[in-house]
Parts: sequence; structure tokens; C-alpha cells
Amino acid sequence: MHIDHIGIAVKDIKKATETYSKILNASPTKSETVESEKVETVFFQTGESKVELLGPTADDSVIAKYVERKGEGIHHVAFEVDDIHAELDRLRNEGFTVLNEKPKDGADNKLVAFVHPKDNHGVLVELCQSKK
Repeated sequence: MHIDHIGIAVKDIKKATETYSKILNASPTKSETVESEKVETVFFQTGESKVELLGPTADDSVIAKYVERKGEGIHHVAFEVDDIHAELDRLRNEGFTVLNEKPKDGADNKLVAFVHPKDNHGVLVELCQSKK
């Protein structure tokens, strides 16, 4: 298991992309829209891990609501796992609140599932696994 990426919720994906291009002195490596989540994503490769910018594509998206409630900033930390189903079962057995009954399609050709921040000292944890 390793950190796959850190997700950052932003109001304006274009402005944030410009900002992070300057900070990281790099161009984005990938961008895509996840229609089911009403979010646009932009990825920057940073060594073995990535920074993922998350911008809302609709006012009723989870990211729009998050930014409205908490402001822009770190949204989640994602850990890549070899077997997301086994990890979800393990975490449930450990008493964690898993927010997804089963993994769903996410950005960057990954299956994703989330663990509630109340169980993680206020941090939303994402588990992700590359689709094969």
C-alpha cells in the first residue's frame, strides 16, 4: 500500500490548474470528467504519487457542497491497494465506517471506495485499485 494521490477540492479548476502548474513547475499529466460524481479532475505526477485537483461541474456535486461547507483545500488522501474488496472487508472488520458498499469507477482508471473521516481523525480516506 502506498499513497496514490492527495485530492484537493477547488472552486475553479482552471485557476487551480494554473496555480499548481506554477507550484509544481509542471504541466498536468491527465484530466478527465467523472460524470457520475459531477467532478472534473486534473492530475499532476509528483514522483511516485500524484496531486488530484477536483472541481465541481454542477452546483449539486459532492465537491461543490464540500467547498461551500469547508472551503477549498485537501479533500482526501488516497491509498492504492492490490485488492480493494479485501481491504474494504478488512477495514469493516476493524470497525471502520466504509462509505461505499462496493467499489465504484473513479478517475484515472481506478476502482475507488471511501472510509468515513470520523474514523480517521478527520481525514477522508480513499482506497483505489487500478482496473485490470
